[in-house]
Amino acid sequence: MAPVAVSPETPVFNTKRDGQALEDLSDAIDDVNVLKANMKQKEDKEKGLYEASEFDKNKDKTQFRQYEDACDRVKNFYKEQHTKQTVAYNLKARNEFHSKTRAEMTVWEAMEKLNTLIDESDPDTSLSQIEHLLQSAEAIRRDGKPRWMQLTGLIHDLGKLLYFFDAQGQWDVVGDTFPVGLAFDDRIIYGTESFQDNEDFGHPIYGSKFGIYSPGCGLDNVMLSWGHDEYLYHVVKEQSTLPDEALAMIRYHSFYPWHNAGAYHELMNDHDKEMLKAVKAFNPYDLYSKSDDVPTVEELKPYYFDLINEYFPTRVIKW
Repeated sequence: MAPVAVSPETPVFNTKRDGQALEDLSDAIDDVNVLKANMKQKEDKEKGLYEASEFDKNKDKTQFRQYEDACDRVKNFYKEQHTKQTVAYNLKARNEFHSKTRAEMTVWEAMEKLNTLIDESDPDTSLSQIEHLLQSAEAIRRDGKPRWMQLTGLIHDLGKLLYFFDAQGQWDVVGDTFPVGLAFDDRIIYGTESFQDNEDFGHPIYGSKFGIYSPGCGLDNVMLSWGHDEYLYHVVKEQSTLPDEALAMIRYHSFYPWHNAGAYHELMNDHDKEMLKAVKAFNPYDLYSKSDDVPTVEELKPYYFDLINEYFPTRVIKW
């Protein structure tokens, strides 16, 4: 099926989505991941890109909401996600992604559109999506990380635009990601019991140790559960000059079983081992920057405009 071009003036948006509910859930998921990361946090002694983050070292991370506050809501979400993220669904989602262009916008226009995900549902919300994105980017910038990493912090959640397009619910937009097509690992949040109703659970092929993959095949060849990470990764990798490390940060920032719990390492190749370092370096800026001061959008806009143009030469992106 040939791609269907949609003009910037007539993007296909679903404006009836409850954006505030999605963001509240996303925040609750982040709270759980903060606690998981804190339990396993280690000092990264490498220099340069991989030097341990400075912006969060004096933060009292116990002040982030406790696991019990989010537990019931998050557990119910993951039960639905773990039931519905099947091989069949993931093949269908990727086919739909490649079959059409949903909208054409610049990166900044996409950020402004993501703002409406919350604004249309709750116009009195205290912090906009652009401010959240700028918090992450500014924390990376203050720590003196590369310009491409600053941009990665700015855009890493833009895949939530998927909620306006093809998403069937919240379960295929947010949440920790994991591979499909092989046995579900017990290090996925809530363990294998939460997959009991997934049609691939116990499948003779999809339920086997390596499933449709082979040891050392490389994560580029592995199908991760579809959501905002995978969506943005596929959008950006063909339309930007961002390095592999940035693409890995985008694709794997919610892949907690891998970068935080040590699962699926038998699928990695040498390239993935380097990318794992990059994802671990990015993770604190994803989890902890929301407690920073609110940035002034108009003051920062010219800087990030230049940064976007540096790595997105086509300016207008096909979403």
